[in-house]
Amino acid sequence: MKNQNFLRKLCGEGIIQVQEPNVDLASAYFEKARKSLSSAKATASIGSLEDATALSYYAMYHALTGLLFRAGIKCENHTASILLLHEVFEQNNDSILHAKKERIDKQYYVDFAVTQDEVKKSITSAEEFLALISDILAKLTETRVAELNKKAKKLLK
Repeated sequence: MKNQNFLRKLCGEGIIQVQEPNVDLASAYFEKARKSLSSAKATASIGSLEDATALSYYAMYHALTGLLFRAGIKCENHTASILLLHEVFEQNNDSILHAKKERIDKQYYVDFAVTQDEVKKSITSAEEFLALISDILAKLTETRVAELNKKAKKLLK
């Protein structure tokens, strides 16, 4: 209920909107996700581990944003988007929650050491998440999109 109240509040503020599904925006955000993942790998290879961690998270977040747009959900809040993955799509959101925490820790604080192994794990997690989202997108029918859109409206009213 706490999550639902949070999501409804953001909907009331216009931060979350249920609208017409948008295939073009979904594709554009998924392409942005691929580019962020590629950049994470390149950045890691030159030793910029904090930035690689952030880019791994953003690859996941952009893929999620694309999925939401495909279902007709516009969300301008990272936490809410992650909650919507669980609440609307009934998908485990642990990996993106972890990636978000890591991004915040590594990007904003200086008392964290980032290792190559941690970055490899974050990149692998991002690859797996993009594969999951890609699979969900590939299996979406127009009927399923309409069901998800309706579910989001009911959740947010």
